[in-house]
Amino acid sequence: MRIVFMGYQTWGHRVLEQLLTAGHEIPLVITHPASDHVYETIWNDSVVALAERHGIPVLERAYANDDEVAALLRELRPELLVSSDWRTWVAPEIYSLAQHGAINVHDALLPRYGGFAPLNWALINGESEVGVTAHFMNEHFDLGDILVQKRVPVDDKDTVTDLFHKTIDLFGPVTLEAVDQIASGRTDWTKQDPSQATFFHKRSVEDSRIDWTCSAQEIVNLVRAQVDPYPNAFAYFKGERIRILAASVSSQRLGGTAGRVFRPEGEGVAVVCGPGARKGTEYGLVIDRLRTDSGEEYRGVDFFARMGGYVTSRA
Repeated sequence: MRIVFMGYQTWGHRVLEQLLTAGHEIPLVITHPASDHVYETIWNDSVVALAERHGIPVLERAYANDDEVAALLRELRPELLVSSDWRTWVAPEIYSLAQHGAINVHDALLPRYGGFAPLNWALINGESEVGVTAHFMNEHFDLGDILVQKRVPVDDKDTVTDLFHKTIDLFGPVTLEAVDQIASGRTDWTKQDPSQATFFHKRSVEDSRIDWTCSAQEIVNLVRAQVDPYPNAFAYFKGERIRILAASVSSQRLGGTAGRVFRPEGEGVAVVCGPGARKGTEYGLVIDRLRTDSGEEYRGVDFFARMGGYVTSRA
């Protein structure tokens, strides 16, 4: 099939690579300009370099809704647009220039977790499964009909990095299955229910700040969702920022003021937390491993030499 590809980062790289391997004709690649946003420097295999190795013209755009893009599509007459990790809305007057419209491949089980950082948000929210969805583009962001959807279970110890590796291998097969189904003439797609849709914003530094009034499990989920190479969940102790690398839920309920460094547990130290901390109804957060801003890593029991004092959300 003759396909114009739109994509970015490793997700886009993986899909373009699979389309080329499968023998599809790619007359043009559209990608975003390089970015220094912290989340756009992670998993950043170059779509540009891959296209150039195959002699494919590349157009860099933040948005793809301008007259030049429209003119190129009219000239190239693609059968389909395929996108993956294309981070801005595409107008109907653009994707309608392809014979079969456009499909997008997204690392979430749509209609939930449309938008940005779906794996991080899903892990924060304690979801039991994640996945990859190929869907048609329509006038609404991430709400077009579903062609293919694959599910992946989330294990109790999975981190967001684990989930990235579990889902990235699905991007190519999901894309190729969707393209094959379109080529076969199939038209009976799965409608998304907009009332079930959820959309999430880009993550930033503020989103990794630990709130000690959250439950221990909620904080553990945040830590798992922000492991390396992502910006880690963080807090402050005696004015120094500490990045939590590994955490768990304490074996017993701990009462008192949220943030109090309570007692050693295993190789970590348990900290009082949760909305019911003062009533003693909450389990604590065990800080198992942490890193200081100087780059030094510690077991919790080694960093917190004495019990007492408070881990806080702000310096």
